[in-house]
Amino acid sequence: MNLRVLLDAYLQSPRVLQLADRLRIAHAEYLEGQTERIGLSNLRGSSAEFLVTAIFQHPACADLNHLVILNDAEEAAYFHNTLENLTDALDLFYFPASFKNRRNFRLLNSSHVMLRAEMLTRLSRGGNKKIIVTYPEALFEKVVLPETLSKNIIQIKTNDTLNLESLMELFVMYGFVRTDFVYEPGQFALRGGILDIYSFGNEKPYRVELFGNEVDSIRIFDPETQLSERKLLQVNIIPNIETQFESKEKVSLLEFLQSNTVVWLKDWDVILEKIAEQEEDLAAFTSLHPQAAPEAEDTEEVKYLKDVNPADFLPASTFERQVLQRHLVEFGYKPQLAQFDISFQTKEQPAFNRQFDLLIKDLKAHEGAGYQLFIFAEQAKQLERLNSIFADLNTEIQFTPVATSIHEGFIDEELKLVCYTDHQIFQRYHKYKVKQAYNKNKALTLKTLKDLQPGDFVTHIDHGVGTYSGLQKIEVNGKLQEAVRIIYKDSDILYVNINSLHKISKYTGKEGTVPKINKLGSDIWTRLKEKTKIKVKEIAFDLIKLYAQRKAQQGFAHTPDTYLQTELEASFIYEDTPDQSKATADVKKDMESPSPMDRLVCGDVGFGKTEVAVRAAFKSVVDGKQAAVLVPTTILAFQHYKTFKDRLRDFPVTVDFVNRFKSSKEKKATLQKLAEGKIDIIVGTHALLGKDVKFKDLGVMIIDE
Repeated sequence: MNLRVLLDAYLQSPRVLQLADRLRIAHAEYLEGQTERIGLSNLRGSSAEFLVTAIFQHPACADLNHLVILNDAEEAAYFHNTLENLTDALDLFYFPASFKNRRNFRLLNSSHVMLRAEMLTRLSRGGNKKIIVTYPEALFEKVVLPETLSKNIIQIKTNDTLNLESLMELFVMYGFVRTDFVYEPGQFALRGGILDIYSFGNEKPYRVELFGNEVDSIRIFDPETQLSERKLLQVNIIPNIETQFESKEKVSLLEFLQSNTVVWLKDWDVILEKIAEQEEDLAAFTSLHPQAAPEAEDTEEVKYLKDVNPADFLPASTFERQVLQRHLVEFGYKPQLAQFDISFQTKEQPAFNRQFDLLIKDLKAHEGAGYQLFIFAEQAKQLERLNSIFADLNTEIQFTPVATSIHEGFIDEELKLVCYTDHQIFQRYHKYKVKQAYNKNKALTLKTLKDLQPGDFVTHIDHGVGTYSGLQKIEVNGKLQEAVRIIYKDSDILYVNINSLHKISKYTGKEGTVPKINKLGSDIWTRLKEKTKIKVKEIAFDLIKLYAQRKAQQGFAHTPDTYLQTELEASFIYEDTPDQSKATADVKKDMESPSPMDRLVCGDVGFGKTEVAVRAAFKSVVDGKQAAVLVPTTILAFQHYKTFKDRLRDFPVTVDFVNRFKSSKEKKATLQKLAEGKIDIIVGTHALLGKDVKFKDLGVMIIDE
């Protein structure tokens, strides 16, 4: 609702009405060969995204598509993300370059190929108006003709009768590879009465269940678990649009788009320069690699290679001519092609550098001048933190929270709107998000199964340890199905359907030891599980007894969070993961309890455990206590020291360390300061446990590993 108020304000803006009217008239006159070139000046922050959204939703522009060309991939991704949060994502597309590296025109990015295929397929069907966000490198590549694409889409419906042999040949011709299982775009598998196909242009694959040659059912399924998710009546299989069509079947995206498309340009000079650079890079690449052999490339990437034909790319001169034949809206810093200018009155969000007195002063000044205040945050928690900071500073600010993100804040002086972002207020890193091909995890699923070798030990949750013996087709109820073959003691064999992969895991035990193979039908594995459960219960009982004793003891109860704690947590440059938020909340809850804390925080490398430790240490320091961080190695001590020092540089906290790199004199001086309370947080190895180490008032001990 809050966002609707903002968008309505733009829809009713005199400047937007003026722009919408000119575009409406221009579209009517386009048939007579006249084009409109409009310049928009003084659009700062993300105000351009609000403007594009308003024009897209304006009734006067109901028949117009919009192609927005930004200066580079990052700008385009941020612009697309903001539009995605402001408008209907179903009619919005991000159109990237197909290759991974702008100077390697052979190596394809599978996620980008998927996005390009998805957009071109949707556009070729016509229908609702669209917004396409792109950048020069993406436009440098030609795309397949709409009619060619439409003719080459394979449609499969429930109750269809399929000629499987012809269909397999067609898949191969369209760039698909036959595999045992599908787990990424461009693969298909036929196992008995099941046809799996991972189409280009789709996030997840399709499973076609056959009765003979007749299509019995179609489902979307998870490529990791192989479990079906949703039933469909029909599917469209899209070929690899980047490798399967000849140059004569390709045109530029500008030619692909209909005449009712308005082109929005960020900075015309920069865009032209980027296209020219790509043209030079292509010439250099083709001279060095006239036809590189796949063996010369990373073998994992061979399936993502394409032949490079200069005719598949758009010369800079042709690109310039085609752009100038369209209705243009320039919205960069200096519109150069414009025949008519519309000037806006927007300013960028000021840099407050986490100085909340400056933020409060700014918001109050705008509030007093009659401005509406909006603060955008992707996470509601950030808005809560901001309210907490204002409350702690005894300040009431009447702002409207908007629970979504935009790239950059701005002030619109004409509409009297202040639109600020939380990540700029707190100086947090704001990363764009682009749709990816399906992300595989690391559990025993198809990828791990593919890497298993016959003879590897595996564990079945119901039958125990056996040896992996590969995949085998078996007949079940008259249908051939793929199954995992596991050999147990006395050469007993267990077949596990691929839909039950979650019951199997790769055996992990003490390195160098060979596990005992279980026998099928024996109760040894069951008894071992029961014995393990009893042992676990005994350990749990001992732990409960220990913690009951600790609970009865009296410790120091830290005070609830102050605005300083809130400010520190809000300044974290990344978004907290749900687990990270829960771990932080649990640790702080323990610290605020009068009972001694003994909290274990587990997580893989890079999952944010150190940030939780920083917050706990800071909470203790805010209460006048000291914090100690105990680490296993000298190098880690210095790394943690740098991390804590960097995170707390904007706060009145003294961080120091002790390790063997310090001289005896330096170490003695550090320990003296620690004893006097002049050091708030100390990082060190086991030396911190020495008799000569004394704290003035230790509040929390953090142990890494």
